[in-house]
Amino acid sequence: MTADPDRPAPATRRWQAVDSAAGGLALDLGLYAVSAVFAAVTAGTSTLTPHRAWGAIAAVGYLLAALLVTGQLLARRGHLGPALAGLPARWAVAGLAWAATALLPIVTQSAQRAAGRTDRAQEEVVVVEHAGARLVEHGTPYLGHDAIAALPPAEQLLGYTPYQPGMALFGLPRAAADAWWTDARVWFALVTALVLAAAVAALRAAPAPDAPRRDAAVLRGVQAATVLPICALTLATGGDDLPVLALCLLGLALAAAGRPGRAGLAVGVAGALKLFAWPVALVLICWAVTRRAGLRTALGAVGLPVLALLPVLLVDRDALVENVLRFPLGHGLVTSPAQSPFPGHLIAAALPAGRVIAAALLVAVGVAIAVRLLRRPPRTAAATALICGYGLLAAILLMPSTRFGYLLYPVALLVLAPALALAENPRPPAGAGPTGFRNSRTRPAGRAYT
Repeated sequence: MTADPDRPAPATRRWQAVDSAAGGLALDLGLYAVSAVFAAVTAGTSTLTPHRAWGAIAAVGYLLAALLVTGQLLARRGHLGPALAGLPARWAVAGLAWAATALLPIVTQSAQRAAGRTDRAQEEVVVVEHAGARLVEHGTPYLGHDAIAALPPAEQLLGYTPYQPGMALFGLPRAAADAWWTDARVWFALVTALVLAAAVAALRAAPAPDAPRRDAAVLRGVQAATVLPICALTLATGGDDLPVLALCLLGLALAAAGRPGRAGLAVGVAGALKLFAWPVALVLICWAVTRRAGLRTALGAVGLPVLALLPVLLVDRDALVENVLRFPLGHGLVTSPAQSPFPGHLIAAALPAGRVIAAALLVAVGVAIAVRLLRRPPRTAAATALICGYGLLAAILLMPSTRFGYLLYPVALLVLAPALALAENPRPPAGAGPTGFRNSRTRPAGRAYT
């Protein structure tokens, strides 16, 4: 007995039922209500001052969004239901929620920081801005080992820039002027918004058999990358991960639209900002190989990060190695404070040779994913997003030093997968006829095709 390929798996059917309940408004209400509680708890209990400041503003924003969705639910069955509770209205509420829970806190904290408050930004913001200033002055965003060692012990951590060279570009405005609008978070948010808009346009441009479902799934993916607290909080207080995530989502959206070259360029720009995009680039290249576009995709996905590394490699090779390799691997002058109660951190902290065990588990997962990619590479953008999402989730859970906020990558990738599946039109195998099957003479006798 063979499975029906058009019948979704039970888990998929359950998600579709939850996602589509009350025209999607039920899950909207749950998202905003739970987020309001999270923000309120953060405002009252967080030990990080920027997080508390975010929570105080975001709790009101999420509550307002929840009240608007409640009104949409009440108006859904009335004459104005399609106008007040339809998909355009849901987009409007999502945009308002993002403005109130991410953009407003960014502007508020940036203005307070420009006025002299030193507790209105996480270390990432300061590190990126310092990297931009060094790029202008010295041609490299990185300090060498000796320069970092010469800093006071309390400042050595901020002397490291554990990002790819492209991230320093977000620090250039602050190098030019000291104002609220030159805060790196403002530029993180601007780039994130523009890139996500491009991703939405790419997904909605291609004709789809079920455009309403596709558009609703696109909205859900955008919500996961913007108004979800793990994203809004990260953008408002640190922010460097959001442009990287948005570019990865754009790459997958372009892949779904059948544009492998542009997909490679998008994920290549992400890889020039942060290492988190490199696994996505590798899986995307495997997808492109199934479309006979591996080289075209790899030129952007691999070529752009390499081009970004070359100038700083020529200026100071040791500084690049110290920041991009030694520090992330735990061999710098100081260790990263990143830690969350995930299995990798608990194993590394509690067991003898725990870091070795955690590293071995991480390598084992990497090998398993590599074998899967070699034996059965993804043939759709949706499958690519799922592999990237689950792979990054496993890596985040097993890394000895990690942050809770890194979960925004797998969450957004996994939530976007249904939109990618509804937006793309997978190319049939070579030699396939109009139905997508190969010529009947190539089929092995006795095999059931479904």
